[in-house]
Amino acid sequence: MSLVKTWYTPEAAADKFGIQIGKLMEWVAKGLVRAEQEGDKVVQVNIDDVRLEVETMVIRS
Repeated sequence: MSLVKTWYTPEAAADKFGIQIGKLMEWVAKGLVRAEQEGDKVVQVNIDDVRLEVETMVIRS
């Protein structure tokens, strides 16, 4: 069992990495970040996936 929190609300994940919620939702829509949904609403995202996308974004800039 993991001792580290791996699922965050989209708002908390965006705040943690200083990215815009729109960018995060774009990654979710593209399937780059795993997400748990309730209906059409994204309620949690996988922080490890977010971290990888942020690292990729930084490398490309």
